Amino acid sequence: MRFVYSIGIYAYLFGVRVASLFNVKARQMVRGWRDTREALFRFASQCGSSPVAWFHAASLGEFEQARPVLEKFRSLHPEYKVMLTFFSPSGYEVRKNYDQADLVCYLPMDTPANARRLVQTVSPRVAFFVKYDFWFNYLDRLRRQGCRTYIFSAIFRPSHYFFRPYGKWFLRQLRQCFALIFVQNQQSLQLLRTNGVENSLLAGDTRFDRVNDIAQKAPRFDEIESFIGPNADGSPCQVLMAGSSWEPDEQYIKRYFDHRQGALKMILAPHVISETHIASIITLFGSDNCVRYSQLKGDATAYADRKVLIIDNIGMLSSLYRYAHVAYIGGGWGRGIHNTLEAVTFGKPVVFGPNHRKFQEAQDLLALGGGFTYSDYETLQTTLDRLFDDGEAYARSSQTCTDYLHRNLGSSDLIISHITI
Repeated sequence: MRFVYSIGIYAYLFGVRVASLFNVKARQMVRGWRDTREALFRFASQCGSSPVAWFHAASLGEFEQARPVLEKFRSLHPEYKVMLTFFSPSGYEVRKNYDQADLVCYLPMDTPANARRLVQTVSPRVAFFVKYDFWFNYLDRLRRQGCRTYIFSAIFRPSHYFFRPYGKWFLRQLRQCFALIFVQNQQSLQLLRTNGVENSLLAGDTRFDRVNDIAQKAPRFDEIESFIGPNADGSPCQVLMAGSSWEPDEQYIKRYFDHRQGALKMILAPHVISETHIASIITLFGSDNCVRYSQLKGDATAYADRKVLIIDNIGMLSSLYRYAHVAYIGGGWGRGIHNTLEAVTFGKPVVFGPNHRKFQEAQDLLALGGGFTYSDYETLQTTLDRLFDDGEAYARSSQTCTDYLHRNLGSSDLIISHITI
């Protein structure tokens, strides 16, 4: 099975190299792999006798889950050098200058040769993977070298390949390669234990710790507070915050914007901030209604009459939910909704489209009454009207979100307490 797995890796590697001829992200990956080998040798020579801790995150979302554990580990073990690797350009390009890691680089494709070269060059003493990033040649090489390896915020479902008739080899790797597998929920723990993976522990999701930390440190933005302002009668202006929106989300939001007839202000942070997409948003909502954040920052008073603020940069979204009355989470009409917890940590009820079923926190919030979903415009309008117009209903949902977040804090501390090095 290891041979078949490696053949699959080589096939994927070939596909990425072919795609790099015409795809920007694939080209970034190939260039990143090329630069990583030299970076690893430089890093190893700089480490000297210092032990190395390796953290790997597939992309930016997994990095946010890894971050509280990484930073706690670093504060407790300053003698360690920290290596952080990414698989995806969307993670590496944003966090390549992250100052809590001594090396940030791409993870070379999981071929046996690459795995042997990286592990022998860097000789990590402890390694951490996040959620569902299982690279079995790397894991095997780490095991052979005696590195204690962990994965945290992991989720397992009955449909996963581990639990298929052909999954016995993969299950054996889980038992043999990890010192501990920290899972998010009871279902994952039960699946592993039922299938003989005893080196597993329920620890929750580190994203709760991360978003809570973000909320505690979130900056305020004078220009946005000026844009929101009070109503003419001095009452607070109600704001619908749309985070990581895609074109289908924006179509539904526009219908609701028209329904409220100017009695609402919007902050819209699109998932894609290309000029083409931003131009389409301005066309959709009308140029007289819209202002870009880059314009607002230049002179906020000149746009006091605008109703829709378009965030045309990356990095602000998690701090902006403080200004929302209700948060609309994008992605529900595509591959899946984006991060709901960034809004929940500010006590904001969340609304999202139908593709949410694989997200545990979305299911929890729906069951508790802090989250709401829709599959047609009429349901969206009814839900938002109730949250904007019924103060008691809003207060209940807001408190539900706050309570839910607080009940789920502490995963990072629990994980760190079980790490042995």
